[in-house]
Amino acid sequence: MHSTSNTLQDYREILICVAQRSIQQGLETQQPGSISVFEYDSLLQAPRATFVTLQKNKELRGCIGTLEAYQPLVVDVSKNAFSAAFQDPRFPPVTHAECNILEIHISVLSPPEPMSFESEQNLIDQLRPGIDGLILEDQNHRGTFLPSVWQSLSTAESFWTQLKLKAGLAKDHWSDSIKVSRYITEIIDS
Repeated sequence: MHSTSNTLQDYREILICVAQRSIQQGLETQQPGSISVFEYDSLLQAPRATFVTLQKNKELRGCIGTLEAYQPLVVDVSKNAFSAAFQDPRFPPVTHAECNILEIHISVLSPPEPMSFESEQNLIDQLRPGIDGLILEDQNHRGTFLPSVWQSLSTAESFWTQLKLKAGLAKDHWSDSIKVSRYITEIIDS
């Protein structure tokens, strides 16, 4: 099967299954599932960066991901599903009882594009609510918000301010060394 006309949505069930298997494997062995990359279509073998978000009863239960595409998509999904379930420092590890009621959301990131701006207001004015994910870097601080965060922070100002706080910066922080990149995501839901 060639992936020339296929999209990631055509592989939704496969990607969700990879994430579920990794979590199941983690419950049994405390290790992520191993992936035989060459058993998958070439689209799923291509390096892609992903975030895996777990929800239980519509509440966040774990979210871990990568910002740079450095490993095959199926491997990235498997490792991030395991990490979201067992290594997100905000939550205790997922239990057997929770495993079957978790909702899995996979965000496949586009390559980040550096943004150009003359001022903080100019940057805020360029943000596309509901579309952009952002990566903020300044000094030794780094943070990201997926586009899905716009659902709870609907204005560009609040999105930007909360991202600075997440990165460990003051809410009024601004410097000439700030770097911001934007990306979009394709969402695959269970």
